[in-house]
Amino acid sequence: MSHEGNEAADVDVDCAFGRCYGCFRPHDRCFCDEIPCIENRTNVLILQHRRERFHPFNTARIVHRALANSSLIADHTQDLAAIPLNLSDKAGLLYPGPDTIPLEALASSERPRQLVIVDGTWHQTKTLVRDIPALRELPRYALSPTSPGRYRIRREPSAEALSTLEATVSALQMLEPDTPGLDKLTSVFDSMVEGQLASAVSRDNWRQNAHRCGYGANIPRAIARDLNNLVVCYGESSQGGAGTSHDSKQLIYWVAQRIGTSEQFTCAVDSGQSLSKTMLDHLRLTPNHFSAAATTQSFEHRWRGFLDDTDSLVVYHPSTIDLLRRVTPLAHPCHVLKAVNFTSHRGNLENILASEAIVANEPTAPGRAGERLAMAIALVQHLHQLANRHEVGSP
Repeated sequence: MSHEGNEAADVDVDCAFGRCYGCFRPHDRCFCDEIPCIENRTNVLILQHRRERFHPFNTARIVHRALANSSLIADHTQDLAAIPLNLSDKAGLLYPGPDTIPLEALASSERPRQLVIVDGTWHQTKTLVRDIPALRELPRYALSPTSPGRYRIRREPSAEALSTLEATVSALQMLEPDTPGLDKLTSVFDSMVEGQLASAVSRDNWRQNAHRCGYGANIPRAIARDLNNLVVCYGESSQGGAGTSHDSKQLIYWVAQRIGTSEQFTCAVDSGQSLSKTMLDHLRLTPNHFSAAATTQSFEHRWRGFLDDTDSLVVYHPSTIDLLRRVTPLAHPCHVLKAVNFTSHRGNLENILASEAIVANEPTAPGRAGERLAMAIALVQHLHQLANRHEVGSP
């Protein structure tokens, strides 16, 4: 059994069969010197299935080396179940499921002081959670990814699944957004992935999954399988333009449509600021559209009433979800169309539709927001057809 403290500085970069002992990568792809030292406040406890311990693409090891306030225990499930885990009285398990609480929905006083992460394949982590009694008693917290996972050198059960590193960084960015170094840790991860994909070994030995990759895109399963419970959304912000702080933008107009039933949600939101004629012209709206603007509390109540438990949200750009998060916690899965790699063309939504010869229906909601919503719906329908053409044509 391996009980490891945070002793990254004491690891010798020696060689075993040409590999670094620190990252278990070949010397020419060692990235130990790039791993940042992060003084995180939330304690992170990683429980790792023994079979993952020496995997060269395992990211838990990178997380443990980077986080000063972390520990990693690697063993088989039955052995982890038999030892004391020294859990905090405010510990929480980061693990998806039907009874989880979105991390972003927690008030400061409700946030966990210790975050427990299980690391392994999806089958292994399910076994860890099921068979370790101490984990079954913990509150469970969930993330709401706004873009697909970037771990393209290992198979994941869905495009939205995150590696241990991505999940841990995302959680800490919500719990302690002022902690420096988290973005750098993500950059190290991206460099590792890109380096492996570029290597000759990767090109020669990478095993393609034809069922998932055959149509050449990471189309989310929710879009590929069924459109009935997809709610496509678009939001307008009160501020924009060069030099504007992203965090200072406020939601002022929100439109959405459930594809399966064509039910539509339209709501102006009172930002506490008057809108200039220039801004209204940009939005292609009039003062009448904002004459009965909802308070943020009223918007939240109406939005929650519109959504069903089985709905998933779809947006074109992740900033749209950032706007929504400033008004209400995100409690539904969300898929970002801009992150779907289905075409070589790049640019804004209009350019993508033009390059793919996708024709949107006439907008049913007013203003620029209605037009953008219609275009996003057309793109979702195109991706759905693209995915299903592949499935029908597959042997």
